Amino acid sequence: MGWSWRYEAVDGGSVPGDAGLPSPSFPTQADAESWIGETWRQLLEGGVEQVTLVEDGTVVYGPMGLRPPD
Repeated sequence: MGWSWRYEAVDGGSVPGDAGLPSPSFPTQADAESWIGETWRQLLEGGVEQVTLVEDGTVVYGPMGLRPPD
């Protein structure tokens, strides 16, 4: 299973239509974090407001907002 990101709306609920968004699994936390750093804009455009990092079903940290600070 490995490391993955859970996509959330601003209220913490699931993102409508998130089936069309990429949802890869990663072998390491560093790989997962590098990927989110490269794709956060695409996810934000797809309706994701925040993400939570999960390892084998256990929350590691999050939620973490994707919008840059004002």
